[in-house]
Amino acid sequence: MLENIFHLKENHTDAKTEIMAGITTFMTMAYILAVNPNILSASGMDSEAVLIATALASFVGTALMALLANYPFALAPGMGLNAYFSYTVVLTMGYSWQLALMAVFVEGIIFIVLSLTNVREGIFNAIPMTLKSAVSVGIGLFVAFVGLQNAKLIVNSDSTLVTYQHFKGETFSSVGMGAILALLGIVITAILLVKKVKGGILYGILITWVLGILCEIAGIYVPNPDAGMYSVIPTAFVSFDFSALGKTFGQVFKTDFSGVGILNFFAVMFSFLFVDLFDTLGTLIGVASKADMLDEDGKLPHIKGALMADSIATCAGAVLGTSTTTTFVESASGVTEGGRTGLTAMTTGILFLLATIFSPLFLTIPSFATAPALIIVGFYMMGSAVKIDFNDPSEGIPAFLTILAMPTAYSISEGIAIGVISWTIINVATGKAKEKKISPLMYVLTVLFILKYVFL
Repeated sequence: MLENIFHLKENHTDAKTEIMAGITTFMTMAYILAVNPNILSASGMDSEAVLIATALASFVGTALMALLANYPFALAPGMGLNAYFSYTVVLTMGYSWQLALMAVFVEGIIFIVLSLTNVREGIFNAIPMTLKSAVSVGIGLFVAFVGLQNAKLIVNSDSTLVTYQHFKGETFSSVGMGAILALLGIVITAILLVKKVKGGILYGILITWVLGILCEIAGIYVPNPDAGMYSVIPTAFVSFDFSALGKTFGQVFKTDFSGVGILNFFAVMFSFLFVDLFDTLGTLIGVASKADMLDEDGKLPHIKGALMADSIATCAGAVLGTSTTTTFVESASGVTEGGRTGLTAMTTGILFLLATIFSPLFLTIPSFATAPALIIVGFYMMGSAVKIDFNDPSEGIPAFLTILAMPTAYSISEGIAIGVISWTIINVATGKAKEKKISPLMYVLTVLFILKYVFL
């Protein structure tokens, strides 16, 4: 049966190899089950509901990838996109999380349409490589900055806007100890990754959490709910009560659009669209090349099936109650272990489904334990900086402005907008339009973003 569905022999693999590869992929990306509820709860969403939604959306997307494309790629709510959801759309722009979910849902619908055609690939090709790389780097810095804040390593300052945590005063035993544990977590995770330990990010979270439990038992770490520091000792391990999902399920269709400008909604939706587009295609091509799945022209066969899985999962995730579901680069870990077919993905998906019953355990994991994961993910995303030609100011300056804007403006969409505007204007003004072969889409986007700043 497995042979008929996944064509194992044709892909020079076997069931044992595929299942082990699927377990490896799950181990490397299971941190999302702890991190995503932590981030989205900042928008006012229920943590337990988000965790269940995260696990279910990951299962749906990964299972679809297995069945529609027969590829060993796993999906889950994307890092960066969840931070944009909470910290930019809801907390900075002031929109409801229901509206943010609607933007994700609409983005998914658009992706379904684009995935049935070649338009999605066309859009991908229209955006200059420089900006694609810059967006990835900028998101990395943004995510790392959010991690530093969640760990309370970076705090507010009236004189310098932000400053480092002062490890003294009456909150030392709660906030201060949490920050110290986060620092230890970064070091531990880094060591694990240097040693090439599979699931290093997940193990880093768990070890930091255990250290927190030991500190609380010893009285070194003292919970202080007023300061946002809670007990890290779990009171339950499993739960078969999924009623919490009702707090987010279907809420996307209860969105109140009153007071929301069409350009504002477009800007939010496009930001999700833009990041997901390049994240997905970049990940697919990157992981596929690692597995030698690309054809002689460098294209990925059955890419439409893979894109459809991604698109449907995004819509399903929005209905369930989570931010954009996308293909995870951590899928490369399973590929490295020999995963070549959808059986790898299906194994990962089933493990995400099983994870729903361990929701009480994941929800007890503190923010100082998940913060190192955010910072390390930011590090990995910085790798795209080497693809930017900083020796060419017409490329380097727009890329720099894109990267700079995201953490400083606390917004991925602002970074994208500034990047698109500056790249187009600089290259047109310096007579490089023909040389750079600027696509009509870039002109349209530039005008739309300028109009946004003029009228909003």
